[in-house]
Amino acid sequence: MRLFRRRSADPTAGGTPPDPRTPWPDQPVPSDTDAAAATFWAGWFELLPEVSAALGDREPHRVEHDLCELVEALHPRLHFSLERGRTAVYALVVSGQEDPELRPFTDAWKAAAPPDDAIWEYHDSVPPVPDPAGVTVNLGEHRISLADVRVVAQVDGEIVDVAVYHPALAELDEAARTTMTFLPLDATLGERLAAERLRRVETAQAEPAGTISLGELRDLVRGLNERPGESVGDSG
Repeated sequence: MRLFRRRSADPTAGGTPPDPRTPWPDQPVPSDTDAAAATFWAGWFELLPEVSAALGDREPHRVEHDLCELVEALHPRLHFSLERGRTAVYALVVSGQEDPELRPFTDAWKAAAPPDDAIWEYHDSVPPVPDPAGVTVNLGEHRISLADVRVVAQVDGEIVDVAVYHPALAELDEAARTTMTFLPLDATLGERLAAERLRRVETAQAEPAGTISLGELRDLVRGLNERPGESVGDSG
């Protein structure tokens, strides 16, 4: 149920949708992050009945254009997604992909967000999934289970270098291979922790010795403060 930020075709313009390869035009950046966040949330609450109806009908595309405009007005380089929630039914994620220039905007957005409730929760970075081993990614003709991802990790203080292996990686093109190198890490650690703790990330074409599961990687990274200097496997 994910919506990535992109420009939707203008429904009043007619004709064909724009080529998705067309560069995104320059958009104004708000000077007041708090005011921009307040404007976003006012627009969100106004749009919320339509969002709920579209999700209930499993037709999220009905509100994609309006959500794109809301996020674009907050900052044109932000991305968003609608997800299943961890404790709520749905989650709204607005992410700057750990770009430090965008952090003031996501910080202001999160500070102004309403409290999570039974229906909605709100995240200012992509959160980890509860169990990455239970996730299967559909990538073209390939169905890739994250349970089969193996990682070799080397710890340097509080930073980790990793190499990611999956049997299907050799069958993917370069772009898909890159996606399937980083996606399991974000799903396991969450976008923010992955950006803070992972340094060098490589794709392993053949399974190296000494690999660990994604769940074991999560335990390792979360426990770095308690286990400084520990190494698992050999990323070379």
